[in-house]
Amino acid sequence: MNKLRYSVSRVANLIHLSSKAKFAIKLARRQVRRAAATLKHGFLASAPVFFANSFPKSGTHLLIQALQGLAQLGPAVDSGLPAVVTFDGPTGQPRPLDTILRDLRRFQPGDVGYGHLHALPEIVSLLTQDGMAPFFIYRDPRDVVVSHVYYVTEMEPNHVHHYYYRDELTSFDERLRVSILGRPELGGLFPDIRRRFEPYLGWLERPEVLILQFEDFITQQEQTLLRVLDHARGRGFPITLEEQEALRVLKSAIDPMKSPTYRMGQVGKWRESFTEEHKSWFKEISGNLLVRLGYEQSDDW
Repeated sequence: MNKLRYSVSRVANLIHLSSKAKFAIKLARRQVRRAAATLKHGFLASAPVFFANSFPKSGTHLLIQALQGLAQLGPAVDSGLPAVVTFDGPTGQPRPLDTILRDLRRFQPGDVGYGHLHALPEIVSLLTQDGMAPFFIYRDPRDVVVSHVYYVTEMEPNHVHHYYYRDELTSFDERLRVSILGRPELGGLFPDIRRRFEPYLGWLERPEVLILQFEDFITQQEQTLLRVLDHARGRGFPITLEEQEALRVLKSAIDPMKSPTYRMGQVGKWRESFTEEHKSWFKEISGNLLVRLGYEQSDDW
């Protein structure tokens, strides 16, 4: 038994060391990219930190690609750092606030980073201070829960709920029900879609944050990218190119097929997946969420 415990402990230590080594490599690669960006555009200290925050499954990578395109326009660089998230994916447990803040403070001027972060006061204060260019993107929650089913079941084997979705739930309809209603038996670790979204709503009230809808990237891409450019400039990013040329650069940077989690990226596909029962469940638990987010005028949909 002691030998087994020693072996388990040794494996855990090796995994930890491996993770630290990989992260050190990411930091070193970032410095190389920053040096190259400095040679091309001048000192990065003149630029803000660009942070793409999102509700999960809401087109995060579209926004990231647009922000990474800024590196062709001025002093900006893909940080290459991991997503800064509220919950640990493999365990589903909330990450300590001081760890999240430490991750955010690693970003340097001109870095492009991303994550899924609740609007906690300390996080809001850090991301909205001078020298930060924060963005928040969200999507129709009905499309989110459909996308969530495919993501957890088929695309992310390390997700804490993967085996439950894949092996214990036997149909798409069952999985969609759980994505809407959550898993109450877990004591709040996987709540319903409204309670999952509510901690993000505080971002909508901050003028320092550019609020974007996933659907606008699909149906109004040019106007949406112009808003991204204007927000970057307003937060201190120097752009010397003419607006239309800058817009062309950002449009060319967007390629949904390069996203590791991209599946269809379509608008309103929930209509093909929701049964009348799913609609009833969603209306019962979502309250005025869809109205507040601008997707419906009432609960008569």
